[in-house]
Amino acid sequence: MKRKNKIVLYNVEIESVAAEGNALARVDGKVLFVPHCIPGDVVDVRLTRKRSGYMEGMVVNMVKPSPLRLEPFCSHYGTCGGCKWQALPYKMQLEYKQQQVEDQLRRIGHLELPELSPILGSEKSEFYRNKLEFTFSNRRWIERDEEPDNLTTQQWMGLGFHIGGFFDKVLDIKKCYLQPEPSNEIRNFIREFAFDHGYSFYDLRANQGFLRTMIVRTSSTGEVMLIVVFGEENKEQREELLQAIKSNFPIITSLYYVINLKCNDTISDQKCILYSGNEAIFEEMEDLKFKIGPKSFYQTNSDQAYRLYSVVRDYAKRVIPQDGEKPVIYDLYTGTGTIALFLSKLASKVVGVEYVPEAIEDAKNNARFNGIENSKFYAGDMKDVLNEEFIKENGKPDLVVLDPPRAGIHPDVAKVLMEAYPTNIIYVSCNPASQARDLAIFSSLYSIEAVQPVDMFPHTHHVENVVLLKKK
Repeated sequence: MKRKNKIVLYNVEIESVAAEGNALARVDGKVLFVPHCIPGDVVDVRLTRKRSGYMEGMVVNMVKPSPLRLEPFCSHYGTCGGCKWQALPYKMQLEYKQQQVEDQLRRIGHLELPELSPILGSEKSEFYRNKLEFTFSNRRWIERDEEPDNLTTQQWMGLGFHIGGFFDKVLDIKKCYLQPEPSNEIRNFIREFAFDHGYSFYDLRANQGFLRTMIVRTSSTGEVMLIVVFGEENKEQREELLQAIKSNFPIITSLYYVINLKCNDTISDQKCILYSGNEAIFEEMEDLKFKIGPKSFYQTNSDQAYRLYSVVRDYAKRVIPQDGEKPVIYDLYTGTGTIALFLSKLASKVVGVEYVPEAIEDAKNNARFNGIENSKFYAGDMKDVLNEEFIKENGKPDLVVLDPPRAGIHPDVAKVLMEAYPTNIIYVSCNPASQARDLAIFSSLYSIEAVQPVDMFPHTHHVENVVLLKKK
């Protein structure tokens, strides 16, 4: 261990929260980042990194807890990388997220902003997710009170979430507060059944083993989908496990399996085989139904997704003339077409573009299923699809909705949009930092009319943000 990692700073008072869910303090004029703390905590910190401009460390002793501190509800808090803000009152979480959005838009984008609308908090702060993926590992994370040398082969096995910074370490999860039942019940049953029957858990270093990952999807309609991913084919064991799951969990609407022999865990390029039940589950939003297959994208907080899309619709209504012709609306990074179809009644035509072909097929199916005939969907790379010929074929957009991944939009997409010069743009983002960068590009032609943060992920630092742009 390097000498700097032995340095302990005593009686450090935490001042605020910072990026990536860490807390912030200042020691001798230098910024110190520490996880799992809240403002007002007084802690002893062991340094793990020291740079010219900042330091990072880990708490080794809680000298005095903040009067604001709550008792974390999850037994895995502090080890699991999720839900880092459990000790912080939810009202304060929302305040910090609101401030994060404003700071990043001003600091990164140097943007002129109207007054931000108050962040829309989530009514559910636990059990709000509709999708979770768990990993099997034959080399789980060992807790401090355990003796590795005394563990049996089975005791080394775990089923849960990856530990940050360790690609081959998985924290064995007993109860997760992110997804409603039967998520925990299914996971724990599969773990115990595998132990009882001697199934191998995946070796993440050697890329071999029988049980690899599992994905649980639940819906607001009460349906459940389970996808079990195997790292090798063993028909006898596979049939034995899947039949046991089917028998013990009749609530499962859709049971799939995947044989994934490649080196990474993604199943987007793999064949999902339906073992029993329906091929899909459904989400409902007002009078719309959305078909969710094993590879479909859907916002992971169903209730907040509805509030998010309602903000988008309200912004669209705000800028669409009430007495004129209905506009052409483009929904770029459309996913499975949820926003496009949600806005379809306001438009003469909605046009969705998405990189993932399977998602576009879902969008087309959802349009047919809901009887929406004024929609068209295209699969392809946004920077390649969105060009002058595409706009000529589909009509010049009056309104464009952007909902890109965390990295934001490609500069070529921004260039084409500025050339198309729609009257309004609604930019939905899960990363206000990349959103601020992109908005700065548009700022020469567009002004920001409204900003609405939405909390999709309580107890984390993540925040969604919706911005309405109007051409100058």
